Amino acid sequence: MADETLFLLLHSEMVAGLYRAAEQGEGENGRCTTKLESMGFRVGQGLIERFTKDTARFKDELDIMKFICKDFWTTVFKKQIDNLRTNHQGIYVLQDNKFRLLTQMSAGKQYLEHAPKFLAFTCGLIRGGLSNLGIKSIVTAEVSSMPACK
Repeated sequence: MADETLFLLLHSEMVAGLYRAAEQGEGENGRCTTKLESMGFRVGQGLIERFTKDTARFKDELDIMKFICKDFWTTVFKKQIDNLRTNHQGIYVLQDNKFRLLTQMSAGKQYLEHAPKFLAFTCGLIRGGLSNLGIKSIVTAEVSSMPACK
């Protein structure tokens, strides 16, 4: 429980610190999102390396995505992904109906515009993990109602 709280506080402070610096003229908002995503990318690479050191090779992309949804997500966010969909042509949609990094925010529509900056690190986390498993990917996040995300 303590490490979960520390992670949530660290993540909130990373987002706030980068955007505060951008408001003071030290950067642009677009760069903040990119920086958060690249930080998540590096962390994702390291975590996947650690988590898969004793596992067997994956058969295909679907096995890798199942690993991301079950094991990886459970280790990082203390719960599995709620839904995994695919079109069997390389596009996967992961849905978390109660995403931990968004539950601290109000469920009102006024905060929907702020949600993407709280998802940039996680997009990088997934992209970094997939990259280390040999999959080049583009990871985007979408929030239509708080605290759910795709």
